[in-house]
Amino acid sequence: MIKHLDITVRGKVQGVFYRASTKAVADQLGVKGCVKNMPDGNVFIEAEAEATLLDMFLEWCHEGPERARVTAVESQGGELKNYRNFEVVKR
Repeated sequence: MIKHLDITVRGKVQGVFYRASTKAVADQLGVKGCVKNMPDGNVFIEAEAEATLLDMFLEWCHEGPERARVTAVESQGGELKNYRNFEVVKR
């Protein structure tokens, strides 16, 4: 069953290729959704996939790319939006 997660990643996650790396991992796992930088310095992700794939994706979110310093990851279920792919949202 496909599930939807809203994920907020806190820490040093902007300017370290977090969004591009998130897209690469999502594409690799088959996760659909989007990722964007927030004005407060956090990164916000919407992700949709099977629960086991979302678990692997979330695990990666806690690490992020090499230069990131993740201090917290918060996730909560949400309503399915039926994304067709995973995209990086630029302002």
